[in-house]
Amino acid sequence: MGHAQLQSVHVHPVKAFRATALREAVVEPWGPAGDRRWMLIDDGGKVVTQRQQPRLALAAAELLPGGGVRLTAPGMEPLSVPVPSGVGSVPAEIFRDKIEAVLAEDDAAHVWCSTYLGAEVRLVHMPDPDTCRPVDPEYGLPGETVSFADGYPLLLTTTASLDALNSLIAQGDRAHEGPLPMNRFRPNVVVSGTDAWAEDDWSRIAIGEVTFRVPKKCGRCVVTTTDQATAERGREPLLTLGRHRRLGGKLVFGQNLVPLTRGTIRVGDPVTILG
Repeated sequence: MGHAQLQSVHVHPVKAFRATALREAVVEPWGPAGDRRWMLIDDGGKVVTQRQQPRLALAAAELLPGGGVRLTAPGMEPLSVPVPSGVGSVPAEIFRDKIEAVLAEDDAAHVWCSTYLGAEVRLVHMPDPDTCRPVDPEYGLPGETVSFADGYPLLLTTTASLDALNSLIAQGDRAHEGPLPMNRFRPNVVVSGTDAWAEDDWSRIAIGEVTFRVPKKCGRCVVTTTDQATAERGREPLLTLGRHRRLGGKLVFGQNLVPLTRGTIRVGDPVTILG
């Protein structure tokens, strides 16, 4: 095993849209700055992700100064959406969590997203992640909060585990679907220089100057079967994870992280296992 280091950093300015690779990211208590502060909701207020709409993989959102986003997608004119100044909030539901979010002020944003998906959706923003949404109390500590990410402030994966998974896929009956790229797993931080599955045993780590709790492994869903370049679905990696990586009823790949300190993480930073 070499020296573990941070190979890449990714944020998703709008939940379920394409990831953006960065050279560095400021880590806030609820996740990397700019990550998943926006999301789509349906007419009942429920979150819309690639689970329902695989075409979201082809939509991109570029972060603008001040936290706004510039939306692009196939067949659509780009649209810039500023952070809403509004005080009016709307109820939104993200899995089991009921929270208050703020609608994008310009109707053009809702029309743009609805037109692209062919379904009625609205674009909402999380104004104050410091109080808005607690981490799952089963694994979270008092005061820990999270953005519109699935459940935890950051998701970590390792290149060694992806290599190991791809070699298992190659031995299976859907070998033609592999090898899979890391973007299937939509991580925030990708670590190289570890052994395969080493991250299973971590409880505390440091990436550069920032330390993290490692509360639980990440259970994977149908989004991982969605080709992030074409929006087409297959069977992998869930087929192989189901055979080799089933833990407590979940198919696991990667680790969730909760920051214990603030700071900036940079590509190339050493990754230190603290426990």
